Amino acid sequence: MQRRGTYALTELRKIAEVSFPTRWAPFRLLAFELREERRGHKPSETALVLVLGDIHSRSPLVRIHSQCATGDIFHSLRCDCHDQLHLALHSIAEEGAGILLYEYQEGRGIGLMEKLRAYELQDTGLDTIEANLHLGHEADLRDYRLPVEILRFLKVSSVRLMTNNPEKIKAVASSHVCIAERISADVLVSPHAARYSATKRDKMGHLTGSNPSVQISCNLANEETKETSAPAPCGEKTEGVTLGLHS
Repeated sequence: MQRRGTYALTELRKIAEVSFPTRWAPFRLLAFELREERRGHKPSETALVLVLGDIHSRSPLVRIHSQCATGDIFHSLRCDCHDQLHLALHSIAEEGAGILLYEYQEGRGIGLMEKLRAYELQDTGLDTIEANLHLGHEADLRDYRLPVEILRFLKVSSVRLMTNNPEKIKAVASSHVCIAERISADVLVSPHAARYSATKRDKMGHLTGSNPSVQISCNLANEETKETSAPAPCGEKTEGVTLGLHS
């Protein structure tokens, strides 16, 4: 589908699919690339997807996880990323089915080097948002189009989303993928990450616990979601991998 004006022609491609045994379960590992054919845009964005079991007989457990080299690889205690990643993998394995989407948006989209510069500023007393703003970045630069398009590619029309981030909820709920339930991503917070977690909660509206008031049906959009695009009714599947998206 090709459109003009404010639309960019976007193509989602599956690059590879391999067996991927882990300490939690024998996943399938899929690699995806999203290409935008419009001048001024990044040529491509990539993501990895771990898939386990039957993801179509019921709403699968889904986690959208942004890369965090310091946490995911080195087990940094400055954030909760490592523990949230392992919580998701363990929970999916316990259920025997689910999807973990791993996208490369380090440091809420500013990249690893800039994140480390932000850490320097946090060591002087700024919080995680103040540090990003001081460096000339927005508080959160992440874009969730790629994981949403991958869910469509996998023909997943309804999910149980593991997240505390209201922006992920809005992105999925407004994209024709139902959120049958929100699953808490709460983990034990290290004293080193206490201010970081409090900032996410107090300044970015991150949720804690399993709050029924934020469980979203595709027929129920909050005021902010209504301003984007209307969610589709549960059960509607979106097919096709070449899409016209707003730039």
